[in-house]
Amino acid sequence: MNIRRARIEDAERLLEIYSYYVLNTAISFEYDVPTLEEFRGRMRHIQEKYPYFLLEEDGVIKGYSYAGVFKARTAYDHSCEVTIYLDRDSKGRGYGRALYQALEQALIKQGIINLYACIADPIEEDEYLTKNSELFHHHMGYTKVGEFHKCGYKFDRWYNMVWMEKIIGEHSI
Repeated sequence: MNIRRARIEDAERLLEIYSYYVLNTAISFEYDVPTLEEFRGRMRHIQEKYPYFLLEEDGVIKGYSYAGVFKARTAYDHSCEVTIYLDRDSKGRGYGRALYQALEQALIKQGIINLYACIADPIEEDEYLTKNSELFHHHMGYTKVGEFHKCGYKFDRWYNMVWMEKIIGEHSI
């Protein structure tokens, strides 16, 4: 397995991975798959300030992770939101852990201390959403710090959203 910085040329495969989650799950609350140009624009915007990694195995991209703005105020500059998506057939192989570890190391070097994950959470697990993402983040050292009730509506049903937090540095500034 190889982890490297994502490049704009990788956008088509990354969008292919993401589109599954938009169309078939409530993991993403987006209804429509972004265009390739829109996705490339998102990548460019993120990469202006934050790391964006992908994981390849045998030359095939299996997943990606990136950090983004938590809140757009200077006081939040030591915090960020993290995101991860794996190819739907690539779960349970350690890819998520490897991607998040690479992301955390890059963020530590950047002076980031607080990581936040915004996670869709089912009221009751169904065919569109389970608690797997919350459990993955818990396994990675995140703790649940907030919950919003019935804030996302997709597939004719309501979903909750949880925020999870991980501290990766010292608050000594």
